[in-house]
Amino acid sequence: MKIGIIGLPNVGKSTLFNAITGAGAVCANYPFCTIDPNVGMVPVPDKRLDKLAEMYDPQLYTPATIEFVDIAGLVRGASKGEGLGNKFLSHIRDVDAVAHVLRCFDNGDIVHVDGSVDPLRDLETINMELIFADMEVLERRIDKTSKLMKGDKTLAGELALYQRLLAALGEGKTARAVEMTEDEAALVSQLELLTFKPVIYIANVSEDEATGVSEDNPYYAKVKAAAEEEGAEVIPICAEIEAEISELSPDEKKEFLADLGIEESGLDRLIKAGYSLLGLISYLTAGPKEVRAWTITRGTKAPQAAGKIHSDFERGFIRAEIVAYDDLIACGSMNAAKEKGLVRSEGKEYVIADGDVVLFRFNV
Repeated sequence: MKIGIIGLPNVGKSTLFNAITGAGAVCANYPFCTIDPNVGMVPVPDKRLDKLAEMYDPQLYTPATIEFVDIAGLVRGASKGEGLGNKFLSHIRDVDAVAHVLRCFDNGDIVHVDGSVDPLRDLETINMELIFADMEVLERRIDKTSKLMKGDKTLAGELALYQRLLAALGEGKTARAVEMTEDEAALVSQLELLTFKPVIYIANVSEDEATGVSEDNPYYAKVKAAAEEEGAEVIPICAEIEAEISELSPDEKKEFLADLGIEESGLDRLIKAGYSLLGLISYLTAGPKEVRAWTITRGTKAPQAAGKIHSDFERGFIRAEIVAYDDLIACGSMNAAKEKGLVRSEGKEYVIADGDVVLFRFNV
């Protein structure tokens, strides 16, 4: 999963990104790499994997990972190439979802690009640039489809969909706000429209509100209302606190969060929100050699889930031996779970559930 972090200059976007990549770097037992200066891979926290590691004491501990992209800052006119506009827009096309950072605190030492703090104005600024870029894409596609229709009348429905989308964008709506069928959504997804990307709003709040956002914060209230209207999630995060947390060891992090009265970091909440937004789950494999989490889309059947490990697993799939994570932990071992009849043998039509501990049987 790849999430792009976007926002205007000086809203806390880069501070948050640096905290995120720092969180990955301090976890020495996780696979971590920085691909280039603006991309970082971080592990997905999963307490189930930690428990399995205690049970098996494996040689390798491999969590799922998530890729964060710190996308170049935006200025008005980005859709026309102003500033780093073209780079900004091309990077958004490459991500699965967008985390839109909005500044929700006052600080006279941090200058806002527009001279004052107004998260709704910031939201509209970026949305309009993305809408303008999408309108250009749709206009080209409508022109192309209209020409093709002269020889293929079956494209009439497709053309009508594009025209409906263009009209909605012209009214200032995002593509994701337009109602459409599953087939239409699949068609639109091929266009890589920027405003069709799923979005999570991040309200960057002050350190005073790191333990909980005050209902009196007018900036956060506006962002929350806008997100609810769109059916999107908003996560309050203090980027400065996240940066401090990222420099701590895992034990220090737990103690720090406990002192603040926070159960989990903003990064952990962001990752969970990202999984939910994209309909992702994890199944687990466990043994003395490795315990590992594998990310799949909810609804994936056993052979395709096996293919995540290796294409041979899918091609030669025989069956999946499955035990629910809670059952395995309760029994204390796979053998004990088998004795109690809790390990099931599932075939090709089985849909993998979140937290399934799986052993695939295959023959190639």
